[in-house]
Amino acid sequence: MRRQFPARDCGGGVLRAHVLTKTEAQAIRRVPAATLQAFLTDAMRACGLNDADAATVASAMLEADLTGSDAHGVFRLAGYVRQLKRGAMNPRASIRVLERGPATALIDGDRGMGHVVMTYAANLAVELARASGLGWVGARRSNHAGAGAIYAAMPLQHGMVGIYGAASSVNHMAPWGGSEPLLGTNPIAVAIPSREEAPVVLDIATSLASNGAIRSYELEGKPMPQGWVQNREDGSPITDPRRINEGTYLPMGNVGQFVIALDVARFVPPDVFKAEVDRHIRELASSQRLPGSDEIRVPGTGRAARRREREKNGVPLPATLLAQVDEVAKSLNVTPLGARA
Repeated sequence: MRRQFPARDCGGGVLRAHVLTKTEAQAIRRVPAATLQAFLTDAMRACGLNDADAATVASAMLEADLTGSDAHGVFRLAGYVRQLKRGAMNPRASIRVLERGPATALIDGDRGMGHVVMTYAANLAVELARASGLGWVGARRSNHAGAGAIYAAMPLQHGMVGIYGAASSVNHMAPWGGSEPLLGTNPIAVAIPSREEAPVVLDIATSLASNGAIRSYELEGKPMPQGWVQNREDGSPITDPRRINEGTYLPMGNVGQFVIALDVARFVPPDVFKAEVDRHIRELASSQRLPGSDEIRVPGTGRAARRREREKNGVPLPATLLAQVDEVAKSLNVTPLGARA
C-alpha cells in the first residue's frame, strides 16, 4: 500500500508530491497545534527571547506547519537554535525605524529573528497604508523569517493586499544557463483578500525548488527529483541530497526584506473588490480541465484546506524530524515534543 501526499506550498517553493510507503506513513506522528505552539514558545524562551517575541516566533512557525510550508515550521528549529547560541541571531533585538515617510519606512532589525522583525514590518506597513493607501517597509539586519506568505497575509486581516519579498543572504542558485552560485532563492509572496472563497496566496522562490524543500529531502535521506539541483562542473542532475554542496539550484548572513500593504479601498469599495476576487477564483477553478487533470488549483485554496485539516487532526511530523527536535529540546532543558504529544 502506498499513500501519496499532494504537492504543497513551501514558503518560497513547492515541495513536489511525495509517495510514502505504508511503513513511512505509519512513522508520521500527528501533533496537536496547541502542543506544538507551547513547545516552540518554550524553546524560544530557553534561547533568550522574551515572552512576546517567543510567542511571535512560535506562532509564525506553527502557521507554516499548519498551512503546509513544512520546511519553514518546526523543521527549522535546530538551525535557529544553533544560530541563536552562536550569536548569529540576537534574541533581544531592539527594532528601530531608521526612516519614515508618508508611505514608506526603513527599519533596522538589530540582527533579531526574522519572524519578529517581519511581523513588526508588516504591522507598520498596514499602519502606513491606512494613512496613505500604500505602505512599503524595508528591513535591514534581519534574518530568516520562515514562510513569506505569513507576512504577505497579515494585511489581509485589514482588507488589504499584501506583498513580501526577500534578498537571500546565501547564494545557492546559478543564473539561467550558468554554473556559478551567484543568486539567492529570493522568495516572493502575494496575498489578495476575498470574501467567501479562500484568499489568493502565492508563495514562491525564484529557484525551481526552495532551499527548505531541498533540505527536507536531506533530513529524510531520500533522493530529490531530477531537475532541482545541477552539478557545477557539467550541469548533470544531482539527486542525492548529501551532494547538494557540489551543485547549484536551478532557476525559475543578514537578510534584506520588505513588506508592502496596499489599501484597496483607495481604488474600489472593499466588498466590490472581494466579490470580484471570489468571481475570478470560481471561474478559474470551474473552468474546463485537460484530460487527466483532477482539479484546477488557485494559489491559497490548498493552503486553507491544509490549515483546516491540520487544526483538526494535528501537524504531521516524520519520526526523523521528531527525534531531531527532541534532541534540541534536551539541549535546551525543555520538555521534549515527543513527551507532550
